[in-house]
Amino acid sequence: MTGAADCSLGAALRALRTELDLPGAFPPEVLAEAEQAARAPDLPAHLDATDIPFLTIDPPASTDLDQAMHLERRRDGRGYRVLYAIADVAAYLRPGGALDAEAHRRVTTLYFPDDRIPLHPTVLSEGAASLLPGETRPAALWRIDLDGDGVAVATDVRRALVRSRAKLDYAGVQRQIDMGTAEEPLALLRDIGRLRAEQEVARGGISLDVPEQEIVEHDGSYGLAYRATHPAEAWNAQISLLTGMAAARLMADTGTGILRTLPLAPDGAVARLRRSAHALRIDWPHHVPYAEVIRSLDPGRSNHAAFLQECTTLLRGAGYTVFEGGELPDPAVHAAVADLYTHCTAPLRRLVDRYASELCLAATAGKGAPEWVREALPALPKEMAEGTRRAGTVERACVDLVEAALLEGREGELFDAYVVDVQDRDPAIGTVHLRDPAIVGRIEGGTAPLPLGERLRVRLTRAGPAAGPVLFAPA
Repeated sequence: MTGAADCSLGAALRALRTELDLPGAFPPEVLAEAEQAARAPDLPAHLDATDIPFLTIDPPASTDLDQAMHLERRRDGRGYRVLYAIADVAAYLRPGGALDAEAHRRVTTLYFPDDRIPLHPTVLSEGAASLLPGETRPAALWRIDLDGDGVAVATDVRRALVRSRAKLDYAGVQRQIDMGTAEEPLALLRDIGRLRAEQEVARGGISLDVPEQEIVEHDGSYGLAYRATHPAEAWNAQISLLTGMAAARLMADTGTGILRTLPLAPDGAVARLRRSAHALRIDWPHHVPYAEVIRSLDPGRSNHAAFLQECTTLLRGAGYTVFEGGELPDPAVHAAVADLYTHCTAPLRRLVDRYASELCLAATAGKGAPEWVREALPALPKEMAEGTRRAGTVERACVDLVEAALLEGREGELFDAYVVDVQDRDPAIGTVHLRDPAIVGRIEGGTAPLPLGERLRVRLTRAGPAAGPVLFAPA
């Protein structure tokens, strides 16, 4: 990216914060309360688990570390034990205080190429509450026992003091496991992750491996790349999914909770997907469920990548649903997880997770949910919906701006692309992926239907942060 493009991008990012009316600096009373809480958290009846050698796995630059894990074989030789420590944010926030009110206003951490807008002041989210290596921290400590097939057979969660021993990243973990140098407990991540993935297949769950754009920084400038995931990332995600499912079951058993729900895709959406599969020359026998087809795809092949992009339409409509009085909502299941599920593993970055942790801790202790939790529950679905929408808007707007800055001044140039989406109402309008640079943009202006899943030569017709999202036309 040129210096001029960097300048225009910086100005556009600043304007975006104003345009979307995003939170700015924390008010003084919030910062003061955070500083006090960092010095003196509320630590009632915590189990001392600092002897367990926990580790964290996150992107290299992350300092807001929500989760730490320790994996081991069960002493009876019948499976595995997952110990999963989740940052205990409630130890630092006083219900009804300034910190709590500000968290409800922000809802989620928002990420920009040059900065982030955190859910909590960094003295907590990247300091006192973060599970940083070598530091003793309060946590909600999950113990989930699995049998030899990876099925959960026992669950427990309680407050504990923990201390992480190592901060690892996905690339390093993958390298150790591939080279055979990883020792237990790290080596068990692959074994447990694979077993849990097999359980996902058995229950009909799906995980979409869709090529995603990622903003990358180099020497103060920004570019785009398609995010390459390591198997270790998927194994790690299975541990988080396992915990979210265990938490949802605990809440369901006690009759009060908040679930992450997703309705089953309507028949019309599946029928549309079958038409796309046919157009993309993807074999989909009528007796095979779509989850099985998705798992057979290779995102490195253009027609498969286009079909995976189409599959995301089946995952729209996710939300948060509160239930009380023992009656589960309808729907109660998250269709992609194919089970009851809730968010509970990222309380430093997402508001709802703090409440899910408190509900589960109360359930395990045989107590009713704290009053401050029950009072907040009814409003949480709407708050989370707004926060999730805002985070998605910020993410897409940031990518749009970086794309526009990268291509500024190149209007009229030709690029090789492939078509990943075509509109039903007008098949001459759709979406294309460019491999180099890693751009996903709208295409319009042609007269013939776009060839879904096919390579296409395209011409850039609009670029520049001030002009809006990049736009292409068939060459």
